[in-house]
This record gives sequence, structure tokens and C-alpha cells, in this order.
Amino acid sequence: MTIEPTSFEYEHDTATSVATITLNRPDRLNALTFEVYQQLGDTFRALDTEPGVRVVLITGAGKGFCSGGDVEDIIGALFARDFEGLHDFTRLTCDLVLAIRQCRRPVVAALNGTVAGAGAVIATACDVRIAAESAKIAYLFTRVGLSGADMGSAWMLPRIVGLGIATELLMSGEFIDPHRAERIGLYNRVVADADLPRVAREYAEKLAQGPSYALGITKDALNREAAMDLAGALEAEAQAQAGCMEHPNFRESYEAFMAKRPPRFS
Repeated sequence: MTIEPTSFEYEHDTATSVATITLNRPDRLNALTFEVYQQLGDTFRALDTEPGVRVVLITGAGKGFCSGGDVEDIIGALFARDFEGLHDFTRLTCDLVLAIRQCRRPVVAALNGTVAGAGAVIATACDVRIAAESAKIAYLFTRVGLSGADMGSAWMLPRIVGLGIATELLMSGEFIDPHRAERIGLYNRVVADADLPRVAREYAEKLAQGPSYALGITKDALNREAAMDLAGALEAEAQAQAGCMEHPNFRESYEAFMAKRPPRFS
């Protein structure tokens, strides 16, 4: 599949193997439209097998990462739909989260400014969140009369910050500042706004130099083992690790260590 979205920017740097998605409606704080939802989901599904892509970096242009669903282009239009039409939309939003989580490439979010509503959930679905000092985040759904459990947030967020804090964030819908988000583990790192593009890209490029096959196995295990008991998880990891030991990257790591050189993972 050729990746050529029209509702946001996409760039594949073949030199670093990093694909960058830039939400690009800065005049609307990168608010999401029906088209953006659909194309983001299609893009992440394609990136799961896109040749030469080892890491995905997602960010937003302008003064915010993403302010959630566009009030004019989405929210207003939803009032004209019946339950089935509304369900079609909510499934579309959930399909995006599933595409991010099932993409075997590590997904790094570079967050600045407003990270709200569906934008907060997209950030939560990413594997690593690097935030600027301006990156305030809120799961706004209850503020507009909707369930705080939206787009998988009630499944993902407790696994990141714990049940008590997840309950607070999803029920209150209030913004928290980036330093609290870092303290509770929601943000992996907070940096100065001016440093965010560089730091996030450097981290993505470092991951891209790693063993892609093993990173994909790790992400898959993190997704699946939440539904397993300990014995089942241990057996799944034993099988997966044995498979990794058969992969050329394991031998490459050994040979690089013996030769005192950096490994060159495939």
C-alpha cells in the first residue's frame, strides 16, 4: 500500500527508518475530522508492514498536539445520526487506537500545547510519550456529558498510571500539567518546548537502530499478557524468546559483542 494521506503530513526518512506523522490543522489545534480518523487508522495499519519503517513518530504542527474531535466538523454532525450512525463513528475512533496498538513498530508521541480528548487518547495509545513543558493533557469526555471511558482509555490508562489516578483523570476531565503527568508516569519525559522536536527525533532514531523484530514481539506481549494469568504469560514469553533466539539479530548481537563493534540489526 502506498502511504499518501491527504489530511495530515507523512514523511518516511529512509536514512533513519523513521516515519513521521504530523497532524497539520494548526488553526484548529489539529482537531480531528472524520477523514483524519480514517486516514490515521489506514496509515498505522499500513505502517505495520511498510518496508524500511522501523519507528513511527507522531506530532502536531503549531501550538498543540491535538485538541480532539472538531466541534464543527464532527460534533455538530453527530446530532443528525441515529444510534447505528453514532456507533459507526465510535467504532471508527476505536479502530484508530487498535491500529496504533497493533502496529508492530514502536510509536513515539511528541506532545506540545493542548493534548485533549481524543488527542489525549491517541497519545496514550502510543508506546512512548515525550512532552514539552507546554503539554497539558485532559481526557475531556465527561466535561461534555460523555463517558470518560472512550477509545480504550479505561483499558490503557490504568495500566500506565494505576486505577486510582486513571479514575480521577477520566472522571474529572480536568487538565493536568506536564510535570504531574511525568510524575504519574503518563509522560515518559518532559523537555523544553524548543528541544522537543530534537529530543523526540533522537529518541525515535535510537529506537530505529534497535532490533525491530524483538521490539515488535515486546509490544505484542505488552498488549496480550494483560489478559493472561502468570503461567500463561510465562509460557507465551518462553515461546516468543525462543523464536527471537532463532532470529539473525540475536547472532548479530553476539558477533558484534565479540568483535567489539556496534550491532547492525536487520
